[in-house]
Amino acid sequence: MNSEDTPLRSIRRALARRSLLRGGFAGAAALGGAALGAAPASATPRRTATRPTTAAAALRELAAGNQRWRAYRERHPDETPAVRQSLVSGQHPFAVVLGCIDSRVPPELVFDQGLGDLMTVRTAGEVLDEAVLGSVAYGVLELGIPLVVVLGHQSCGAVKAAVQADLSGEELPAHIQYLADQISPFIDRTKEGDARVDSTIDANIRAVHSRLAAEPDLAAKISAGELAVVGARYELNTQLVHRIA
Repeated sequence: MNSEDTPLRSIRRALARRSLLRGGFAGAAALGGAALGAAPASATPRRTATRPTTAAAALRELAAGNQRWRAYRERHPDETPAVRQSLVSGQHPFAVVLGCIDSRVPPELVFDQGLGDLMTVRTAGEVLDEAVLGSVAYGVLELGIPLVVVLGHQSCGAVKAAVQADLSGEELPAHIQYLADQISPFIDRTKEGDARVDSTIDANIRAVHSRLAAEPDLAAKISAGELAVVGARYELNTQLVHRIA
């Protein structure tokens, strides 16, 4: 190698290193994007033609939304400016969800639904009272909603409190005792410890489901094939919603 070749080779090496660094940075950025997970699809309005109008179609939509939620592929539908503007003149939700107040189980998220899609009523342990019954009835009778879902969940604090109060005989503070009194008849005393709480969660869901289905106005809709009332449970560890009633 002579001294005249050295500067040219040095320039070539520098250019090659620069090209390599550029390629390496681009590859790292792509890999980093993959490692973080695919970005969710942008919000899109749901066409009126595809909005569920029957209980069966509504159940399919909720199941599909829960599958997206579990796979971290949420679409966040019905949040666009156009949808928001369209909702000014009215609403047409396709399901009523009676769920627990637990912050880990917001129905719009676990079913991947958006504005105007669900009418949600939430009380600790899905406990019913006249206001809750009236709210559910409003959705069904006034808005023509074809599906009511009673949504309980794993590790329900209200159910656990009711079970513990039943064991200890101690009065719970303030209005929390009212919740325990509503859940207490459905405590599964054939089981012990966490198994008792878990079994009572299911029993409570089924009891609330049965009471709603027996309400005269709702029962008439069920008999006419215009309404379904189902009980379901959300598992915190898998994010799965599955039907139990």
